[in-house]
Amino acid sequence: MSATEIAAIVLGLIALFLIIVVVKSFKIVRPYQRGIVEQLGKYKSTVDPGLRMILPFIQTMRLVDMREQVVDVPPQEVITADNVVVSVDAVIYYEPSDPQRLIYNVANFLLAITKLAQTNLRNLIGDMELDSALTSRDNINLALRQILDDATDKWGVRVARVEIQRIDPPPDVMAAMHEQMKAERTRRAVVTTASGQREAAIAQAEGQKQSQILEAEGQKQKAILDAEGQAEATRAIADAEKYRQLTVAAGQAEAVRSVYAAIHEGNPTPDLLAVKYLEALQGIANGRATKIFLPADMAGVMGSIGGIAELFNQNGDEPPPPRPASPPPAPPAGR
Repeated sequence: MSATEIAAIVLGLIALFLIIVVVKSFKIVRPYQRGIVEQLGKYKSTVDPGLRMILPFIQTMRLVDMREQVVDVPPQEVITADNVVVSVDAVIYYEPSDPQRLIYNVANFLLAITKLAQTNLRNLIGDMELDSALTSRDNINLALRQILDDATDKWGVRVARVEIQRIDPPPDVMAAMHEQMKAERTRRAVVTTASGQREAAIAQAEGQKQSQILEAEGQKQKAILDAEGQAEATRAIADAEKYRQLTVAAGQAEAVRSVYAAIHEGNPTPDLLAVKYLEALQGIANGRATKIFLPADMAGVMGSIGGIAELFNQNGDEPPPPRPASPPPAPPAGR
């Protein structure tokens, strides 16, 4: 082999070594990662995402995923305070907060947090009765999260939340719980039905009460309106009767005045008045009266009629001369 070939091989090896060195020198840290740089087995620094360069064969870089992650705690049997064996399954959500402590403070974080969760979950459920454990999942979640968060703080991890997936009692306990739940639902149905009937009866009674009140109010208003209508009708009848009487009285007064004027204008004589007087007596006699009283002194009556005639002649006119009295009848012969 010539010296030229040997030199070419050496140069090729040197170029390959340089390529390997260059490749080993550059590291890419993704946005959700952090890089732990170690130099000769000792912690040197923590680098952020991006293109990073290290010294090959002297420095190394370990990448830590900083995203939130999930740990499924395997189901385990737990004895409650009332001696019921239940199967409990949980899920833990955590996220790294310090990559340096997560790498150097715990060897197997997943195994450590799983065992820690099982132990504390057994302690929490063991202090509770079955009914309380089944109805207090939120309280168990909060208490377990607080315990795990405090315990994993030195590992550079923050526990975000803990969720209890299942709490399964034994089959016989489940059957008894179903019977109890059925009885409770039946009781609630009966209570609800009774309450509905009671409300319906109350509503019906209130409706009848309101109906009676409205009916009484209607009758009251009807009676008031009837009384007011009768009062108005009576008042109208009285006003009409009053108007009729006034009209009749006015007509009679006008008639009297007309008769009086006619008599005054006609200049009546006592004989005419006497005739009218006798006609009036005849009208009285034809009426419904059962008794008729005639004056005993007709001469006095005639004198009164003459006085009435003088009353009608008060305008200054001389009354007509009296007619000569007829001579007294002659005595019978032979006396």
